[in-house]
Amino acid sequence: MSRPRKPRETTGCLYLVATPIGNLEDISLRALRILKEADLIACEDTRQTIKLLAHYGVHKQLESYHEHNEMTRAPELVIELEQGARIALVSDAGTPVISDPGHRLVTLCLRHGIPVVPVPGPSAMVAALAASGLATDEFVFLGFLPARPGERRKAMRALAGEARTLVFYEAPHRIVDTLEDALEILGDRPAVLAREVTKIHEEFLRGHLSELLERLAKKPPRGEITLIIGLQDGSPTSAGASPNAQTKEPLAKRVDDIMREMGVDRKAALKQAARERGLTKREAYREMLITRGNGHS
Repeated sequence: MSRPRKPRETTGCLYLVATPIGNLEDISLRALRILKEADLIACEDTRQTIKLLAHYGVHKQLESYHEHNEMTRAPELVIELEQGARIALVSDAGTPVISDPGHRLVTLCLRHGIPVVPVPGPSAMVAALAASGLATDEFVFLGFLPARPGERRKAMRALAGEARTLVFYEAPHRIVDTLEDALEILGDRPAVLAREVTKIHEEFLRGHLSELLERLAKKPPRGEITLIIGLQDGSPTSAGASPNAQTKEPLAKRVDDIMREMGVDRKAALKQAARERGLTKREAYREMLITRGNGHS
């Protein structure tokens, strides 16, 4: 695969170039410049990348780099980079390496002292979360859950005590099973299903897990899916939920209850209680100190 190149004084550079997740207009000027200047574009599926390049009149040599060939292709690309090549890595859509191939190549480059430069842009996870209406101050991105039911349920159980917004990618043919598992294990939490984000048929389904499950059981979805699951007790920022009656009890007691119910430490419980009451962490901490100082426990 190695091709002769003009001698250069320094090693090359690997660029991680984010590409549109649906709408071809969602690409930065910098990303287009890097793609035009690159000696080689390594892409997940050459057929998908050609469509993007053709749209912008970019003509470059392409090399496939995907999960089935990265074991051998990554070292080959490193040789190219050591000879001075400038290589742009792209995935079919969105940001490379994030739930897409590329991690092996990045780690090899760093091990060999080759610069790795991110060229940021679209990400389905970030776009869906921003428009979800659920809490975004802290969240956990899990990528794709395991496809096997037993492993998926095990992963869900490990998240049962998580006090942050959960974000997943999921395939259309598994989404109903995933919602069923989430409802059973995590409880009927507020959730948002984002489908085909930035594309013509973009759709956001909002409600509780039980409501989403009922809707999708009647009409299975198609396309790329991002699932966002909010906090079980609800908060002013979670899918229209309102504070519950628990906000009337002393904050210190509520923190103790959350620690016991969700199995989290005091810091995470305080954050959860603050969200429920629409307080900042500092305000919640101050209120808890005052409550304890007045003799409440």
